[in-house]
Amino acid sequence: FDQSFVIETMADSVESMIEEAKGLFEKIVPSRDGNFKNGCSIAPGRVNLIGEHTDYTGGFVLPFAIHFATVCYGRGRVVEGSNCIFHIASTNQKGELSKMELPKSMLKEPIPMTEWEEKHPKWLLYVVGVIAQYIPDIKEDQSLELGLVICGNVPLGSGLSSSASLEVAVATFLEYVIGPEMSYSSSTKKDQESSIQRALRCQKAENVWCNSPCGIMDQFVSSAAHEGGLVLIDCRTAEYSLIKMKSPAEGETNPVLVVCNSNVKHDIGGGEYPVRVQQCKSATSIIQEVFPNENIKLLRDITLEQVEACKDKLDALFYARAKHVVTENARTLQAKDDLQSGNWAQVGQFMNESHASMRDDYEVSCSEIDALVEWAQQHKGVYGSRLTGGGFGGCTVSLVEASEAESLMEHLTKQYKEILGQDCDCFVTSPGAGARMAM
Repeated sequence: FDQSFVIETMADSVESMIEEAKGLFEKIVPSRDGNFKNGCSIAPGRVNLIGEHTDYTGGFVLPFAIHFATVCYGRGRVVEGSNCIFHIASTNQKGELSKMELPKSMLKEPIPMTEWEEKHPKWLLYVVGVIAQYIPDIKEDQSLELGLVICGNVPLGSGLSSSASLEVAVATFLEYVIGPEMSYSSSTKKDQESSIQRALRCQKAENVWCNSPCGIMDQFVSSAAHEGGLVLIDCRTAEYSLIKMKSPAEGETNPVLVVCNSNVKHDIGGGEYPVRVQQCKSATSIIQEVFPNENIKLLRDITLEQVEACKDKLDALFYARAKHVVTENARTLQAKDDLQSGNWAQVGQFMNESHASMRDDYEVSCSEIDALVEWAQQHKGVYGSRLTGGGFGGCTVSLVEASEAESLMEHLTKQYKEILGQDCDCFVTSPGAGARMAM
């Protein structure tokens, strides 16, 4: 990617968030004596280039970390005792400090959302759910004491994984506090296995504690990404590989990625998202009955020919959902090869096909997103454009010649305002780094 076109400024934005979090921390978090570890963790949001709604069916995804992120600034320590003490605030939530003293035993099982919201803000359940995943790492007679201020610039409800960014930032901070001797997925190990374990813990927190049936992709890329590379993830085996675009020839530039936020917000914990998850399970069960000897466990194991063979036995919706997942997996694996070989036109074609499938077969798009995609696909220099993220709003991602990126963003912004009467936010991005400690 041509870094000169990257409008997000990682160093400046992260540095300013750290300073903002530090300022609030010093203002509202009570000072305490003791042997605390002080530090700051960072975890990015993500954009998925292709491979949508395939992660929870064991398929393939090809996301990358972006330069919008969440930072956790504060202190923590492992202490003797049975009660965990937390002082937590967020600059994104009016900076109000939440004080909690929870028995460690209370963190062994999920706290019902309705019960939680009687006493605490909903967003804190994402934080406490992650903390609960690390409680087994400490000794039976020990507990945790944390003082945290959280600051993030990943747009909420945009499909850029603000929740995963929050979860992974908290997990990375916890690993620092607990230390590599006790925390199996410690950020200080910086190896592939620790990144995977961190992602799995964060996914469990969101699935079990926040009642959101998300797949592994968002937490995985936030945890494991490397600067300059996309991440091809096999969501069944949790194996991944770093994918880099072919280097441009001398005097040439690679295309860049333009993200456009429709500002139509979504919530994957409710509504249609869990319905899609169940529809995929139902489709898989029916196809398993037709092919009992094919060792089919997930939609990932099914071919398009098998889907077509079961068309008469599948409900029309189940057929469409299965068709999307199977064809999306194929597009993702082929797009990976074309990125590495520099076949931008073919990558763009796969992106266009992916959007059509998400719109027609998976039915997770909306009129605003469809308009942005159509305008982008028709613009000069654009190879392809599609909805990125869970859908029902959120963002689009477009692969475009670097020389046309600014023109495309101006065009989308103007069209969106003139035709739909709404504002959208566009930026050029490139693959950024995954979770890490900043200090």
